[in-house]
Amino acid sequence: MSVHEAAPRAGVIEPPESKGLKVGALGLVGSIVVGMASTAPAYSLAATLGFIVAGGAGLKAPAIMLLAFVPMYFIAVAYKELNEAEPDCGTTFTWATRAFGPIVGWMGGWGIIIADIIVMANLAQIAGSYSFTLANELGLHNTLDQSTFWSTVAGLLWIAIMTYICYRGIEVSARLQYALLSIEVVTLVIFAAVALYKVYAGISPTGSVHPSLSWLWPSGMSMSVIASTVLLGVFIYWGWDTAVATNEEADDPGRTPGRAAVISTVLLLVTYVLVSVATVAFAGTGDKGIGLGNANNAADVFTAIGPTLYGTSTLGHIGLALLAVSILTSASASTQTTILPTARTALSMAAYKAIPTRFARIHPRYLTPTWSTIGMGVVSAAFYLLMTWVSPSILSALIGAIGLQIAFYYGLTGIACAWFYRHSLTDSARHLVMRGVIPLVGGVFLFVMFVYALKTYWDPAYLTDADGKNVTIAGIGAVAVVGVVSLLAGFIFLAWQRAVAPAYFRGETLPVRSHADLVLAGQLPPAPGHIALPDSREATVIAPDLSNLPPGATAVDPVTGTVHRRDDHTQES
Repeated sequence: MSVHEAAPRAGVIEPPESKGLKVGALGLVGSIVVGMASTAPAYSLAATLGFIVAGGAGLKAPAIMLLAFVPMYFIAVAYKELNEAEPDCGTTFTWATRAFGPIVGWMGGWGIIIADIIVMANLAQIAGSYSFTLANELGLHNTLDQSTFWSTVAGLLWIAIMTYICYRGIEVSARLQYALLSIEVVTLVIFAAVALYKVYAGISPTGSVHPSLSWLWPSGMSMSVIASTVLLGVFIYWGWDTAVATNEEADDPGRTPGRAAVISTVLLLVTYVLVSVATVAFAGTGDKGIGLGNANNAADVFTAIGPTLYGTSTLGHIGLALLAVSILTSASASTQTTILPTARTALSMAAYKAIPTRFARIHPRYLTPTWSTIGMGVVSAAFYLLMTWVSPSILSALIGAIGLQIAFYYGLTGIACAWFYRHSLTDSARHLVMRGVIPLVGGVFLFVMFVYALKTYWDPAYLTDADGKNVTIAGIGAVAVVGVVSLLAGFIFLAWQRAVAPAYFRGETLPVRSHADLVLAGQLPPAPGHIALPDSREATVIAPDLSNLPPGATAVDPVTGTVHRRDDHTQES
């Protein structure tokens, strides 16, 4: 086979192997639905908006939604550009390894996994308690939503159900998300419409405020307040990257997932700004009653506001039931779509021998990761039980901790994009902006927010429980401890894997490579459609000056197909 026959199509570095996932299962709409559903819009707003207001944003909460969108959009662009070069389900793990080497790449993958494990505890708690809340609204009166034991049992059941659905196949998962996301969006639109109608009709409660354009600009807030609340806003947007994590199952792996990620973030922006404006306007920011500044409302603003908004009429009960359904389906849907990307990140890491290879096993019929999917469910359930045993109050600390994890691996992806494409940024203005400036700014911004937010979360008084007591671990703010310790714990697993299986850490299974690197002609990346074993070796990277090119050998640019020879300094296109 000639050099030109083996070279990949222009502009794309083909992934080294097929991992066995079901190709072509998701189109653009399906990818967008999976991306949006993964953010759990109703649950995210219910669990976070109160903390944003009480955290110092006040009436400026909608501005935080806008400000948090900026780095999310910038990182979505980075995902899109990197996915075009290498559509691998490992996403940040794969791309950061390419850019910075195995240690940084491994920690990027760990950031994804630990963030998803942590959020599962929070999602399970919401899904469990809202199961009983919904039953109550439907006439099956009970108080089990106030019981930690029964809410935990129901939460564990939801984890088991969604793990099984993910195990059964990506198409089953996607079809379920269509229904669950539709319920969420319709409910949120109705909620916002009723709230704004009552505000402008003058029949809203004391403390309500007419919306103002000034709410969309973050003036008057300190940097520490902006940092901590923006990370909470980032949590609300977090999840759209599931559309990219399922890239190897998309109809066009190089284009569809990236486009879906960008579109998802824009649609989420519209939803979040509309609902946050309506909620702040109706409830106000006071610290009494249904005010969003009331610490008792922070963990679930919709439950606090719902009875006042909808009233006690028949339509009111329907509205409350629909709200409960929305949050339940939101949390359960996100439970499912949290398992999806984590299992695929673990699959990719296992395929490249960064974690035990058993996690690369694929079900022969359902074409889904087996060990990775089931393992995610089991570990999530164990972590949920551990956090509940330590203190049910600590579950509210998890959102901020997740924000730190998200800022880490999203920020790493943005910087990795700029570095991966560094040699081709001057090819065009478009490349400079979309592959360099935007991803780099987004990545740096998130790391700056990480530092400022960590300082805020470190304060023992940052988070208090329903009794007004500080939620701390060893005298330090619980949010900071959970966020930092869970991230640093990755180095323990990294060291163990490096000791027992060093091939990945030697750069043998996933070597560092930039977008413009040359590779040895005899070891080209496989052609499109080629299937190889997960432990197949990659191409040897050749320096741009050909200094490490063996005598008599040739190198090829995998992007353009240009052949380079050192002996006569010739190039062939």
